[in-house]
Amino acid sequence: MLRIHFTGADLENVRVARRPDPLWEVVCSLCRLQSREGTVVFGPWRRSVERLLRRGGEARTAVTVLRSLVPRAAYFPDFLTPSVEEEPGDLDVLVDRVLATPRHRLRHEVALLSASGGRPWAGRELVRGDVPALTVLGGSLRTYHRELIAPLWNSIGAATEADVAMRGRALLHGGTRALLKSLRPMAVWEPPVLTVDYPVERDLHLHGRGLLLVPSYFCWQRPISLADDRLRPVLIYPVDKASSLTAASPAALSRLLGTTRAALLYKAAVRVCVTTSELAEATGMSLPTTSQQLAVLREGGLITSRRDGKHVLHTATPLGRRLLNGG
Repeated sequence: MLRIHFTGADLENVRVARRPDPLWEVVCSLCRLQSREGTVVFGPWRRSVERLLRRGGEARTAVTVLRSLVPRAAYFPDFLTPSVEEEPGDLDVLVDRVLATPRHRLRHEVALLSASGGRPWAGRELVRGDVPALTVLGGSLRTYHRELIAPLWNSIGAATEADVAMRGRALLHGGTRALLKSLRPMAVWEPPVLTVDYPVERDLHLHGRGLLLVPSYFCWQRPISLADDRLRPVLIYPVDKASSLTAASPAALSRLLGTTRAALLYKAAVRVCVTTSELAEATGMSLPTTSQQLAVLREGGLITSRRDGKHVLHTATPLGRRLLNGG
């Protein structure tokens, strides 16, 4: 779990970025390429990327370079996503900031990456700040964004705008506390701590610096933060992707999910916070089978699950409800 500790001064300095950060989209999408999670949302994009990479060229080189810096691990270097004060800049400005990273920081963060099991491309040249290595890194970031991210930018923008509008309403009607509460279920606000589902145990004390919330299309299920607590605090969180999907008919939904999973999703939607046992009884399945099928729905982003004492409670996500509603 990630526990973000607020002071009174921090609560007065919580902001929501109005647009996604291009480099965070690059990093998060690299994570999506290396995982099968979120097939309903990202499946078509992954297939288009696979076709692109089969043709070779600059795109394949860019993916190879960047995947070595963003492996399927709990850590990637913070210098790939420069912190911003208010709003993310355009891609070229952000890439220039990456290339201007001080050498001592390059050494430290590449060493952390290697220690976590990563095999960074051109590691020695990169930590020395050699111009050829930095030129390749900058070119890879620009090529990757142009070929893999930019074609989706309209969908990314639409999903982000809808989310920012919703956060804005929460802030307008209930202040900062309502804004933080609106992050549920991916984060839980229990004053003065915001608790986030996270792969490692960690406490982040804001110490009056506030927090910038940045919506992300390619972030999946759980928010992400920078690893170095000394950097400007930021929380990247996933937006609802339902608006970017074409809704399926009930018959198509059954073919997509299977009859049993479609039934479980329906039951999780019509009853708020239903237990595994209740779902098993309602669908006539055994508990082990129900748990297995729920795990598939959860991995696909169609339900969320949380433990409450002896029980695990399941709820359909906005994406799951959108699929059920056919629009």
